[in-house]
Amino acid sequence: MKGLLTQVRSYERSVQLLMVNQFTINLGFYMLMPYLAAHLSGTLGLAGWIVGLVLGVRNFSQQGMFLVGGTLADRLGYKPMIIAGCVLRTLGFATLGLVDSLPALLAASAATGLAGALFNPAVRAYLAADAGERRVEAFALFNVFYQAGILLGPLVGMVLTGVDFRVTCLVAAGIFALLSVVQIRALPARRAEGAGRQEAGGGAGVLVQWRGILANRPFLLFSLAMVGSYVLTFQVYLALPLEVRRLGGDGEFGTAAVAALFAVSGLSTILGQTRVTAWCKARYEPGQALVRGLAVMGSAFVPLLLAVAVPVPEAGIGRWLLASVPPTLAALLLAVGTMIAYPFEMDTIVRLSGDRLVATHYGLYNTICGIGITVGNLGTGAALDAARAAGMPALPWLSLVALGMACAGALYGLHRTGRLAAPPAAEPLPATA
Repeated sequence: MKGLLTQVRSYERSVQLLMVNQFTINLGFYMLMPYLAAHLSGTLGLAGWIVGLVLGVRNFSQQGMFLVGGTLADRLGYKPMIIAGCVLRTLGFATLGLVDSLPALLAASAATGLAGALFNPAVRAYLAADAGERRVEAFALFNVFYQAGILLGPLVGMVLTGVDFRVTCLVAAGIFALLSVVQIRALPARRAEGAGRQEAGGGAGVLVQWRGILANRPFLLFSLAMVGSYVLTFQVYLALPLEVRRLGGDGEFGTAAVAALFAVSGLSTILGQTRVTAWCKARYEPGQALVRGLAVMGSAFVPLLLAVAVPVPEAGIGRWLLASVPPTLAALLLAVGTMIAYPFEMDTIVRLSGDRLVATHYGLYNTICGIGITVGNLGTGAALDAARAAGMPALPWLSLVALGMACAGALYGLHRTGRLAAPPAAEPLPATA
């Protein structure tokens, strides 16, 4: 931990603040969102389809607006979008705890999603700009703070929700309100150079910029190749908990085993991310690290594939081990693969953008990956259903292994053909104060 803090202090104050901000953002978000569905269906007594609608509106408003949020960050500056997102999420979270009418809940849910679309691309573009040549290491540290917030948030939320879900909402809103004030006072202003020229172009300028990004073939191919990594890592929330509960049941053991999945994923990243990044950077080119990261993610489902061949005990410790060990190993390997790939992934986006409209590139990238997660989860769910119906338990795990290896192969092809290298520089546009 001391070494981690030393690394953080070696960066500019703005980079340090962005890392702490991301921890706080995830803390506030994950202390509330895991318990929202239970509040809507239990406390408010809403029908299942309404609960799905409220949650779906949040996801759609975030994924669908990432490109707009990134574009605004490039044109208006990174700091205003970060602050606007935090203020909007303050209002959204407070509203979720205080209202019970469907229109108000939908508006609040949409506000929380739009908030993420505003600050996520801006934070990453800001971090890339101020970290400079140390981008890879900075994104590794960023992921540590990111995962720490995910790990701690649900624990805090569980305690607060035990008192009252409204308390959870108001505390989460208070965290974002405090974060807004801190950033207004302490975060230096940053914007992409040339933003004034972009603003002068008006709406037509935005369309021209979007067309230019869509014409960036290496960036689009890279984005599509990386979609699989997000589908695979999301299985910590979908396929792995379902497998644990299928074998271990919904009782205390199943709950504890699912909690262990998240603990293994978060703690391994907190403890190992910077070491893994340093090791990979010393040995591999960025493209090579990405290929290896995706290959590890794909291999994460091999333990589950092997477990299919083991007869399922009726009960006892044998069944508990079968229910918990393979999914936990899968969660660990997914975390390792993410540790390998993530810093180089974020750096590659900046390089493929040519240091131009970085936030807009991040926005489009997030939208593509968000759509991919939705499609991938539908496919995974269908594979799980088909596996049960046909008596082929290996089917979903084979599909996920194949997806990981296919994406690794696609990245290998992009790397070998030089498409992951930075494009020829015309007029570099660094960020300025």
